[in-house]
Amino acid sequence: MAGETALDTLLRSMSPHLNDGEYVFCTIRDGQLPQGCEVIGSFREREGLTVILERRQAVRAGFNFDYVAAWITLNVHSALAAVGLTAAFASALGRAGISCNVIAGYFHDHLFVGQADAERAMTVLEQLAAGAE
Repeated sequence: MAGETALDTLLRSMSPHLNDGEYVFCTIRDGQLPQGCEVIGSFREREGLTVILERRQAVRAGFNFDYVAAWITLNVHSALAAVGLTAAFASALGRAGISCNVIAGYFHDHLFVGQADAERAMTVLEQLAAGAE
């Protein structure tokens, strides 16, 4: 099932959802995740395996982290080849002074913003979607 590629449709249909919880980025040098940790996302880097975990799991596993994030899912099924969606929401969030780390899944884009900025980020995204109508 192919995702949407038309930028106007993507913006109008973003339907951002703030997931419950606090999330952190950690790195694991040996790539071995302790039992009981459920990875939200990961990426292999030269320095080790970066994993995104719920904060309480990272604390329980003894991992270090320095950024606590909120997780926002854009519920529109965006195609991986779509052009402009990331630029549009990243620019809007940037103008509002909100840091954003983006993970593209097959079906949806997932944004990790500072926990303290979560509600403000939702407002910015909802305004961006409303302005595209």
